[in-house]
Amino acid sequence: MSTAWPGRRRTPRGAAAFAVLALLLAAGLLLWSKWLPYAARVGELAGSHVWSGSSVLAGAGVDPGSAPSLAAGWAFTKVYALAVWKALVAGLVIAAAVQTLVPRRWLTSVLRRRSGTSSALVGGLLSTPSMMCTCCTAPVATALRRSGAPTAGVVAYWLGNPLLNPAVLVFLALVPPWQWAATRLVVGLLLVVGGSALVARLAGDRVPAPAVDEVARTHDGGPRRFLPVLARTSAFLVPEYLVVVFAVGTFAGWLFPLGESARSWGVLGVLVAVALGLLLVVPTAGEVPLAQGLATAGFGPAVVGALLVALPAVSLPSAVMVVGALGRRVVTWTMIVVAAGSLLGAALLALLV
Repeated sequence: MSTAWPGRRRTPRGAAAFAVLALLLAAGLLLWSKWLPYAARVGELAGSHVWSGSSVLAGAGVDPGSAPSLAAGWAFTKVYALAVWKALVAGLVIAAAVQTLVPRRWLTSVLRRRSGTSSALVGGLLSTPSMMCTCCTAPVATALRRSGAPTAGVVAYWLGNPLLNPAVLVFLALVPPWQWAATRLVVGLLLVVGGSALVARLAGDRVPAPAVDEVARTHDGGPRRFLPVLARTSAFLVPEYLVVVFAVGTFAGWLFPLGESARSWGVLGVLVAVALGLLLVVPTAGEVPLAQGLATAGFGPAVVGALLVALPAVSLPSAVMVVGALGRRVVTWTMIVVAAGSLLGAALLALLV
């Protein structure tokens, strides 16, 4: 596939310059949206060891088991958007940079390894600095797939952002019992590396046709293509994202039915926690106050362990955002593997506590 602009061929020096530009742009955006805010948060928690602030559901006034409400959907969308807008902006801009500034052959040489496990390991390592929630990382995962990156590496990047977020691991170590952080780290590593490789094996590694067409139209386009790609990606993903988030908020009471009466559900409560974790969307570290609230209300460690994995890993909005690039088979198998990992998290935390 050509790496030329219309009427102009990119030189190796020019390609390197554009790649450095993309790296600097990503670093600046992450410094603004993630690194500095999280550094301040770590300092706060190191001094207090108490999580301040409520969950996104409480902030939107959603009660467990409450009936669907358009007002709740709007309130949830506003609370969630205010929590993630910086990271979403960063994700969209980085995605456009990946598609237009970084040579496709460079990306594929980094992520395409001899085995799916090796590709997943590289994808997981690349995910740790960006520290995004599952929805905000979806545009970047989409861009990587459209650039020809392998399934295992892309899925590992998508899952690794929320599951292996070093800031959230520090949050969990500073606030709840240490077993929470241990469960998240162990199961997160298994899912990001082993789970992503398993998804690639089960779903195959064929790039969907629309994604191949997108590569031909946008990749290696240089700065001249950056703004058009950013505008097109934003115009397509942001409205779709907000509509699905609004729908989740509207039915959030049903999607989160774990009120006090659910404490006696036993295994059923764990299964419900896994299911709602795959659907509900939370901002980065949004699982912490939800898990704390359930633990305080008397729910067992199995329910908490399931939510510590399922809530951040994937969500209905993020699945909708990536399905066009990854394909339905990859997204479906990813959610199945995450569900299995969530059950493992439930079992592990129950054993540790």
